[in-house]
Amino acid sequence: MATLSPYIYSANAREQADFYVGVFGGEITNVQSYGDLPGMEDSKKHLIMHLEIQALGLRFFMADAGAEANDRGTGMDLALTFRHEEEAASIYSGLAKDGEVIMPFERMFWGTMLGRVRDRYGVLWQVATEA
Repeated sequence: MATLSPYIYSANAREQADFYVGVFGGEITNVQSYGDLPGMEDSKKHLIMHLEIQALGLRFFMADAGAEANDRGTGMDLALTFRHEEEAASIYSGLAKDGEVIMPFERMFWGTMLGRVRDRYGVLWQVATEA
């Protein structure tokens, strides 16, 4: 058995992690900076080497990546599926705040709710309800 955890590279991992905790609930459970490494130059000590968020029963990882964080491509979305429509709608709205709605959160012809959004940090999300 395995678990799959998204690892999101960011231009400002701490700020982005605080945004996700605000949207998802949960908490930041681990933060390691490059300052924890012996011999790291002072100009990089404040950068996040590894951060963990526990939220929605999931674990998300993050790290600062500078300019490379903005080159996400379009080949992958992070998909969240919820049992209850109200929770899904709340998460979708939170992710969409100051982001870009790609597909409104609406009932699909197969019966579930689904929406797609690019959050303010450029991460693509699909938020859905269970069948």
